[in-house]
Amino acid sequence: MDFLILLDFLIPATGAGKAILAAVLLGAGSGLLGSFVVLRRMALMGDAISHAVLPGVVAGLIYSPERSPVFIFLCAATAGVLGAGLVRAMMATTRLKSDTALGIVLAFFFAFGIMWQSRNQESTAGVMNFLFGNIGAINADDLRMMIIATVCLCTVVFILKRPLLVVSFDEGFSRGLGYPVRILNAVFYFLLTFSVVVALQAVGVVLVSAMLVTPAAAAYLLTDRFGKMLLLSMAFGVFSGVVGGVVSANINGMPTGPVITLAATAVFAATYFLAPQHGVLAKLFRKVRRRRRVHRENTLKAIYQIQEAGGFSYDHVSLIELARKRRHTEDHARKECAELLRHGFVELSSDGHAVSLTTPGWKRAMEMVRNHRLWELYLTNEANYADDHVHEDAEKIEHILGVNTVRQLEQDLDFPELDPHGKPIPQPQLIVPPIA
Repeated sequence: MDFLILLDFLIPATGAGKAILAAVLLGAGSGLLGSFVVLRRMALMGDAISHAVLPGVVAGLIYSPERSPVFIFLCAATAGVLGAGLVRAMMATTRLKSDTALGIVLAFFFAFGIMWQSRNQESTAGVMNFLFGNIGAINADDLRMMIIATVCLCTVVFILKRPLLVVSFDEGFSRGLGYPVRILNAVFYFLLTFSVVVALQAVGVVLVSAMLVTPAAAAYLLTDRFGKMLLLSMAFGVFSGVVGGVVSANINGMPTGPVITLAATAVFAATYFLAPQHGVLAKLFRKVRRRRRVHRENTLKAIYQIQEAGGFSYDHVSLIELARKRRHTEDHARKECAELLRHGFVELSSDGHAVSLTTPGWKRAMEMVRNHRLWELYLTNEANYADDHVHEDAEKIEHILGVNTVRQLEQDLDFPELDPHGKPIPQPQLIVPPIA
């Protein structure tokens, strides 16, 4: 009794308040389960279950003239669990892959639900709210069911978070740890059905899968930690639900389900472009930075090689020599040297027509030459490459060899002094070569 009183206290009196609370519950439940759906690569499963619940909704409307939310919820959940179980059974007893089984179940249940509803149109007058969503039609009884279902859903997920996570990544490893994989999978599908049913009246059967996948996909782009992903997915789901619900409630001709889905898609689009680690712009920025770094290192290596060819008898390299070595124009070589100057790797001569390496420049140039020649020697000695086929591969790998890898190469090659072509491999302790 006290619990029911608390529920009545939580339910707003106004229609707008009910819509916002429903949107919050929708976002929390869908975002939470959506994280597991994304990790399991089972976006189609959410879509299949959302369509499979339609016969259950129709049955609830037909056999409950008073439109009891509890009865409709139970009928929809039963149909969803039956659909998920049928998918698993088809995968276990046939050669069919998951996408094929999901497509068959989705089409069959949805077609059966539409046919059943068409033959009982008078008894199923409100079915369109479940098909396309209408958050404004949610009443106090619906909210009570949504609150209870969402609280139960969140509680079970947070209690079983670790085993559900392990099973989502690797079922074989989970069995090795002693987890009851079949039971956990059954619990997951049951929870997924619950989350789908909770979202039905808000976004509808057609678009409920978007609320399962889109907020979780946005969270997945922002973090590599699952706990943070759960919270971000729930937050994005709540935000999308509230924005979509408010817009739909205040602007005529804006259906709830599509507006909430578009709000979630807008969140995903923002993270797709702006995520600091996995966003498109961040990747583009890193790619540009990496390309510039490779160009700088190649120019430093060219300066070193020119001086090496001259026996280190002079400490300046003319821009003309550098341009010839790099197979560029003199203006291009000047721009490359300006970039090196900005990073403190070179110094310009007084007339501006030659450069010399600074101590940091010598250090980096020698590291590149050492990486290149060590890798060439490794390929010829350990991988049996011909010594005239190793240069191009070394040109690429020299820029990504880490310190530990270089040390391991030196140990494996017994600290060599010459590369396959007889050229000396710069030693790490030698930062500035002697100038004759």
